[in-house]
Amino acid sequence: MRRAIVAGVLIFCWTTLSFGQTNPLYIQFRPSAVKGALYKPDSGPAPHVAILVIHRTSNFLSHPATTELSRRGFMVLGMNPRSDNNESAVDFEANALDIKSGIEFLRKQPGITKVLLFGHSGGGPATSFYEAVVENGVSYCRGPNKTMECGNDLAGLPKADGIILMDAHPGVSVNGLRSLNPAVLNDSDPRQIDASLDPFSPRNGYVPNGPSHYSDDFKKRYFKAQADRMNRLIDAAKTKMQKMKGRTDTYPDDDVFLVVRGEGARLMELDISIHHSTVKPRKLLKNDGTIVTQIAESVRRPATGLDARNASFNDGTRLLTVRTFLSANAIRAEDSMDRIDWCSSNNSTDCALRSISVPVLITAMGGHYFIRDSEVHYEMAASKDKDFIVIDGATHGGTPCTACETAPGAYSNTTKNLFDYVSKWINARY
Repeated sequence: MRRAIVAGVLIFCWTTLSFGQTNPLYIQFRPSAVKGALYKPDSGPAPHVAILVIHRTSNFLSHPATTELSRRGFMVLGMNPRSDNNESAVDFEANALDIKSGIEFLRKQPGITKVLLFGHSGGGPATSFYEAVVENGVSYCRGPNKTMECGNDLAGLPKADGIILMDAHPGVSVNGLRSLNPAVLNDSDPRQIDASLDPFSPRNGYVPNGPSHYSDDFKKRYFKAQADRMNRLIDAAKTKMQKMKGRTDTYPDDDVFLVVRGEGARLMELDISIHHSTVKPRKLLKNDGTIVTQIAESVRRPATGLDARNASFNDGTRLLTVRTFLSANAIRAEDSMDRIDWCSSNNSTDCALRSISVPVLITAMGGHYFIRDSEVHYEMAASKDKDFIVIDGATHGGTPCTACETAPGAYSNTTKNLFDYVSKWINARY
């Protein structure tokens, strides 16, 4: 295996990804948990635009964007951060240092003049947070309103030239808020449930094998109760942090923080009338490649089996630490849908987009439930050069939502359409 030292990192051929567009190169960063795979076009002109694809925890070494965008003429670095596949190890603010390493590496590659950030799903809050700190300094991620503050090690980060968001969610913090079961009466005993707030009770509108239908009154109470529970959890974690700092707690550094019934209670997965569409007419990329401007509807199907998931330990309980909860999974709110204190958490796409000036492309997948959230991203983005489009019938991963189709092949071109549009957007600006 060929080895060489380039730009301060170890590079060697990664033969296990032979399906990759260019036989990608494995990149070892520091700390050792941070790693990447570098993709280049097989043929054609040498690229001058590089794209960094990264998430908070997910393995993005072979993310579809790596092959799809390198095939379209770009250099692409798929990265895994230091908290790779481990939510309980997330130091969200420090993940910006991993993005820094990736940008510095790409800027040293021959011919590269522009570096863009690509944030899919949880990569959205990660990449937008990074650029917000770049453009505003560490004051952006510090202050008494923050559930967790950043350190001075985030000063002087190198700037990106633009951001592409692929079905980015509003933040792990917001996802966590909306996934909480607010019917929990005792965080030490998930069996104790307030029946009037139980999302899995047919009396409240739950349908086990089809779309649930909740009343406006129930939704209003439910969303407020989710915020109330999140605020209580934050207060408990903050109290424990103070005790740790004062050396009066069990451990001086960190501790386990369980969020029981913390997954599987997102009402929009059960009742597809919630966040079912954009509010205003927006660009919708149809399967045949045409673009129309209309109210873009999500074609998603309701989730099933969430009642069992929510009640379980393996799938319904969030196993975190005090610090990882406050760093990435907590946000203050008055209700879980609209009255959210977006900037109380650093893990907040909407807060970051308010403070970013570089060009931003926001894409929403029409077969998922982030369609309205993506529109909010667009509305909040301060960039003068911003674009928003919905990919009709695409799953969260950009693939065709076959379960959503009314006819076979109705959404067969979602992946191609998505990355063709991304490619055109990049080429028109850089």
